[in-house]
Amino acid sequence: QVQLQESGPGLVKPSQTLSLTCTVSGVSIPTSGYTWNWIRQPPGKGLEWMGGIRGDGSSYYSPSLKSPTSISRDTSKNQFSLQLNSVIPEDTAVYYCTAGSGRLYWGQGTQVTVSS
Repeated sequence: QVQLQESGPGLVKPSQTLSLTCTVSGVSIPTSGYTWNWIRQPPGKGLEWMGGIRGDGSSYYSPSLKSPTSISRDTSKNQFSLQLNSVIPEDTAVYYCTAGSGRLYWGQGTQVTVSS
């Protein structure tokens, strides 16, 4: 059974860097056929797909993101991470990591607030 767990700071100040980690169990991240993505939901708004990383390590991003974004992985820890630079208050959201392979697996989500 694939399980995902997000971790990271709950509060970040504007202009700082937000780093979130997703710890995966039940499947190895390099496994063929899986993609690993980050999705967020701002308060009162719908889900927004941010980007992801493939089993071969290549990453891809939504062109609508305003803050510079990087998605990477650590296969030794079976984790993948999101880094959002120069955050703004509009980056306040619940952040989810997901695993896709025919079906979509979700983490429980983690609240991030950008505020001074």
